Amino acid sequence: MGRILSIDYGKKRTGIAVTDPLQIIANGLTTVPTDQLMNFLLAYMEKESVSCIVVGHPKQMNNEDSENMKRIIPFVNLLKKRFPDIIVELFDERFTSVLAQRAILAGGVKKKDRQNKALVDEVSATIILQSYIESKK
Repeated sequence: MGRILSIDYGKKRTGIAVTDPLQIIANGLTTVPTDQLMNFLLAYMEKESVSCIVVGHPKQMNNEDSENMKRIIPFVNLLKKRFPDIIVELFDERFTSVLAQRAILAGGVKKKDRQNKALVDEVSATIILQSYIESKK
């Protein structure tokens, strides 16, 4: 059984989270510049077994796709082409940035570190992944 990898895709930065090999717990992995994302994924998948990639699906409150979806669709298509043996799924990411900021605040992170947008992206990817895991139970 491979890990599940989660991606909070952004215009500049992308947060990445991954499960343990048993797919029980989501952990933040890193944040990478979006223009380096595919190279990061290729290198990661050479070292680790991944069975599923979950990409955050940005939706508005009215359930319509948000502006970022026009960047995510080509990216998802590229993932499916590059990794044909890996399941690629979209998963609703509404409120994950707000939840990430709350989690960071509740975790007692210093004010200077809370302003680190890369940390918010990584925690958002973790929340997307944990929500995905729970939805499959």
